[in-house]
Amino acid sequence: MSTTAQSSPSHTSPDHFDFAASAAQEMQQDGFDLSPVAGCAAQLAAIIAKPAEEVADGRADLRTLLWSSIDNDSSRDLDQVEWAESVPDSDAIRVRVGIADVAATVAQGSPIDQFAQRQSQTVYTAVRNFPMLPFALSTGLTSLNPHEDRDALVAEFVVAADGSITDRRILAARVQNRAQFAYSRVGSWLSGDADAADLMLTASSALQDQLRLQDQAAQRLRIHRRAAGALDFRRAEAMPVVADGRVMSLDSTLHNRAMDMIEDLMIAANETVATALSAAKRSGLRRVVKNPERWQRIADLVHAASSNLPMPVTLPAQPDAKALNDFLCSEREHDPDHYPDLALAIIKLMGAGEYVLARGDDPDPPGHFALAAQDYAHSTAPNRRFADLVTQRIVHAMLANAPAPYSDDELTAIAEHCNDRDKAARKVERAMLKRAQAQALSHSIGQHYKAIVTGAGPKGTFVRVLQPPVEGMLVHGAAGLDVGDRVNVTLVHTDTAKAFIDFARSDS
Repeated sequence: MSTTAQSSPSHTSPDHFDFAASAAQEMQQDGFDLSPVAGCAAQLAAIIAKPAEEVADGRADLRTLLWSSIDNDSSRDLDQVEWAESVPDSDAIRVRVGIADVAATVAQGSPIDQFAQRQSQTVYTAVRNFPMLPFALSTGLTSLNPHEDRDALVAEFVVAADGSITDRRILAARVQNRAQFAYSRVGSWLSGDADAADLMLTASSALQDQLRLQDQAAQRLRIHRRAAGALDFRRAEAMPVVADGRVMSLDSTLHNRAMDMIEDLMIAANETVATALSAAKRSGLRRVVKNPERWQRIADLVHAASSNLPMPVTLPAQPDAKALNDFLCSEREHDPDHYPDLALAIIKLMGAGEYVLARGDDPDPPGHFALAAQDYAHSTAPNRRFADLVTQRIVHAMLANAPAPYSDDELTAIAEHCNDRDKAARKVERAMLKRAQAQALSHSIGQHYKAIVTGAGPKGTFVRVLQPPVEGMLVHGAAGLDVGDRVNVTLVHTDTAKAFIDFARSDS
């Protein structure tokens, strides 16, 4: 962030900025130890040398199913595959989400596990990723790569016509990913908004039917979650387009239908895992978003945003996710131009999610306000989140009726460490994204933008411009502003090395 106000437009943009080196330095400054744990190389070599089992005892052989995965175009660490079928003599849909069984490969307390716990997650930056697990595992032996037999834990559930879920269960299985798809193509194809001939050429009619059925199940789930009060935020992100280590431009990306589909299926899978652990009275980790502390400010923003309506919206005095989401959905439909800045302000006021201990004997485990979920455990990304790997080990112990692999005190310590590293990782990713955005905007000094205030505190006042959707510090004219206020700003300064994007309040 910048602490020096700029009175005249300027920029600092080196011709050759080393983003990869900067990312490593940022990781170290925020407390990430990138040095290997002793014994990691030997353990990895032993894992690679071990012959693959055909189907281990106790695992269901589900390799004949038409599993597929959908992820970002560049993703190589594939954590999930999906499959669905219509339930005979019913309008229900059975869904199976296969999750890479990393716990079957990486032993608890082993050197690779020690490194994973220390880092706690894979950190993604514009030009370099810092993996929690060795690439030979996360993009290789424990990734659900196409046409490779892999161990998985499968979360199975049945989605009724109204979107409610029944018949949840978890099983260990052997699976094979039949096709790797990308959000960009599948989203367009599902929406019918673009020519998806390339998808048609690579996917059989049976796989296309699979995607449609999964989408149908996901749409039901989303409607049901909305009715229960789950918040539905959709906003653009300005992501850098990088070539040869240089940021060439900013690409504004929006959620599409394929992203929504996978998000809905993953939420249901995570609820399935958490529900199973609660039913078995097994302690575990939950991912929660607590009731927002600044609910009154959210209510004030909603009332102001609806002031032009015949009856302005007044939210209840106490946090009410359903009432908030009813307004958000209506606002997105009736005022799409101003919806993104309102959604962003509310997201900032909601606060970040965090990991907490859910004791096995707790009849009322902590819930997730934003998802309107009482039981929610991160479990679907064990290649890149340590909390998910921990959850897998707890699930394995549950399935085997074995003692708990972690004590409640150990789980509490893991949750606290994961929260600390999650905060640090977001800081690294924001800093590197800001550097990329600063370089991309370095030739736009003096441009005027419409913006919204996203932060106001001792560290300064921050704004996010609407197009391109980037955030920076308001270094002039910040007095009296609070989160959610709309302002006109001028870009006055950028510095790629320092990750500075500075704006001044303007009249135009």
